[in-house]
Amino acid sequence: MEWAEQGEDVAGELTRALDTLASEVETAETKRILGGEHDQKSAIVTIHPGAGGTESQDWADMLLRMYLRWAERRGFRREVIDYQPGDEAGLKSATLTLAGDYAYGLMSAEAGVHRLVRISPFDQAARRHTSFASVFVWPELPEDVEVEIDEKDLRIDTYRSSGHGGQHINVTDSAVRITHVPTGIVVTCQNERSQGRNRDAAMKVLRARLYDLKMKEQQERLDLLGGEKKDIAFGSQIRSYVLHPYQLVKDHRTKTEVGDVNRVLDGDIDIFIKTYLKQKAAGTLGKAAESED
Repeated sequence: MEWAEQGEDVAGELTRALDTLASEVETAETKRILGGEHDQKSAIVTIHPGAGGTESQDWADMLLRMYLRWAERRGFRREVIDYQPGDEAGLKSATLTLAGDYAYGLMSAEAGVHRLVRISPFDQAARRHTSFASVFVWPELPEDVEVEIDEKDLRIDTYRSSGHGGQHINVTDSAVRITHVPTGIVVTCQNERSQGRNRDAAMKVLRARLYDLKMKEQQERLDLLGGEKKDIAFGSQIRSYVLHPYQLVKDHRTKTEVGDVNRVLDGDIDIFIKTYLKQKAAGTLGKAAESED
């Protein structure tokens, strides 16, 4: 009995040591791949449904749940700072922050258009529907990053929250909408009960979006000078989630496929993120797709 107990103790120690080693290797690999200027920062994520009314709005809500579950698995601090509910189900828009090391670098792999194929639960004829939703990701910028914002360019409105309370946000009378008039960018926050805190949170999102816009404009100028043709990051379908007539999730950039759709929708998306980031770092992203053409 004593030898058996010692054997179990040794086996337990070895398992823990291997788990620790695997975690350290994963951390080192993440740091190696994610070497961008803002990759190590927290992330701001916005989800919008595509055309299609209730069906697409429900799909956008499913994506929000998927990312919240994924962030929970990763140990990121999650906060939905704005949630605009759909007319019948789902959402019209949602913005969340993911706080933690490399949240932006990892989540940036999810930016783009996501496609769902299923038998619609909202169709009495039980027909198959295809829905789309867009995911946008920005780094949460530290205060020392300069982003020029003239107060005269801002239109700030306050209103009562349209959210449905406990599931996503607090019911509040102090929601804030900020419009940056020169660019037309609109950000909202309705998570906090304090109007001032909602304004601060909305300004943080606005700073990130204006910085991203500035970086994109600079890159476009460089591309014109260098004659480089850029891939369209947004507006292109990056992944399909098929629930009918078969079950499959396929990433169109890396050709990665997973048959267990429910597991993916429950937040198990690391295989897609890691494969994308590895291929991008190696310069092989899209080569698999080209070889099939």
